[in-house]
Amino acid sequence: MGFSIKKLLKKRERPETERIASVEITDQQVQEAVTEVCLRELAFWTCVGKIANALTKCEFRTFCEGEEIFGDEYYLWNYEPNRNQNKAEFLSKAMEKLFRNNELLIVESYDGQLFVADSFTETKNTLYGNTYQDVQVDDYQFSRKFKSDEVLHWKLNNKDVNSIIKNLYSSYNKMIEYSMKSYLKSRGSRGTLEISGLAQADKNFSEKLQTLMNDYFKKFFDSNNAVLPLYEGYKYTDLGSKTYSEGTSRDIKNQYDDIFDFTARGFSMPPSLAKGDVQDTSKAVDEMLTFCLDPLAQMLQQEINRKRTGKEEWKKGTCLQVNTTKVKHMDMFDIATPADKLISSGLYTVNMLLRAIGEPQVGEEWADTHMMTKNYAGIEEILREMNSTKGGETGGETI
Repeated sequence: MGFSIKKLLKKRERPETERIASVEITDQQVQEAVTEVCLRELAFWTCVGKIANALTKCEFRTFCEGEEIFGDEYYLWNYEPNRNQNKAEFLSKAMEKLFRNNELLIVESYDGQLFVADSFTETKNTLYGNTYQDVQVDDYQFSRKFKSDEVLHWKLNNKDVNSIIKNLYSSYNKMIEYSMKSYLKSRGSRGTLEISGLAQADKNFSEKLQTLMNDYFKKFFDSNNAVLPLYEGYKYTDLGSKTYSEGTSRDIKNQYDDIFDFTARGFSMPPSLAKGDVQDTSKAVDEMLTFCLDPLAQMLQQEINRKRTGKEEWKKGTCLQVNTTKVKHMDMFDIATPADKLISSGLYTVNMLLRAIGEPQVGEEWADTHMMTKNYAGIEEILREMNSTKGGETGGETI
């Protein structure tokens, strides 16, 4: 019978207890985290707020078999989607969900109210359509399942741009922290403290040094005008502040602006609008309308029409349109000449133009009539008039 040292050691082994390492969170770490989150949220809400405000100015126009109507569907999208929210509040929450979560789900209750879902569970089915359950709106959870044709569901991008921007924040935030520390360090007070051997031999040396460094020097550096009391054997020499003329606080502000820049680019909107610059605002708004708001409005109305209208009704001219022409502010004196051209060319009626600039319409029949000046005529009519006025030529004279 052999003796096994391995068996003996195995019997003496005890199961290791789980060790939980304690992690100390310093004030500096909390401050850095708060700074990063606040700056990130400020840039995010600035862009989302501008998009939501622009979309609120858009009119959701409803048509029934080609004729524009102002019924329940018009009121639902332009005034009161549900009892607790108006159009502006509803769209603000919708855009926040769309850009933060990269998707947006709107469900309809039994009594016809529209709600933006805070959370939901999606079960995918390629052939028969997805289903949605556990739909939560504020403090209410729907008990029933929603079919694909019973909800309005949008996905903004194939890839979640918001998560990419967050990763960019974390790396760029380190650069901002380094710049802030370098700026403060370059403008801090510096000096040397000489301590004699006699002072170090004092039995209360440690307590005196701690009081001097943590109390006296702290108050001395924090005060604009102060006197520094020193013990016998201590000598402080001021080295002055190390200030670099090329480094200013504007450099840090420029780095803050950089965060707004790449956040705005993630939203496909001009960075100047996110930062609030007023130079070339008109061009920036045009760019935002072209590459940000118009595609977004098109995406919204496509989903609304295919789910709430359907193919057969769409063929008859029944649809919803998101009109983005009202986003830009229009001054009556600035558009006086273009307005005259719109009416004289027969493109707009008087009431159509009044509605476009937000003025009350005229309740007269002529205000809904398309008019055109005599300067506009077809080529056939012009040739007829020329031939009627042109006579035969005899002896060089026109008869």
